[in-house]
Amino acid sequence: MLSREDFIFTIGYDGPHAVVDSQARRRYGSLSTRELAERGLYRAAYASVVYARWADARWADARGPGKAAGQGGPQGAGQEGWESGLAAFVEVYNRNSGSGLTVDSPLDRLFGVFPVEVKRAIIL
Repeated sequence: MLSREDFIFTIGYDGPHAVVDSQARRRYGSLSTRELAERGLYRAAYASVVYARWADARWADARGPGKAAGQGGPQGAGQEGWESGLAAFVEVYNRNSGSGLTVDSPLDRLFGVFPVEVKRAIIL
């Protein structure tokens, strides 16, 4: 699985490899979803939400039955949960664009971001 920074700054795919914008990753990779959206990096901000949701689902699957939920998890390192990240993203996007999107809007299609299982990245 790609790192969060590689996923949110993936600009395309070359076969089984993600192609990553290294300058954007270096400059903005440590920002939260809200911070990315506030800087106008809407696709990257939404990709951050998708990554958090995807990582959360993978972690829940790996946790398996019989283990307590809510202990640790993929967010760690100061990353917000995907639901709060999505709400923050929609709020900032609507405020800046004058749109009326909701958290139930088809944002995957709007921003062209979908979870893809890739193990390696090509850094440009």
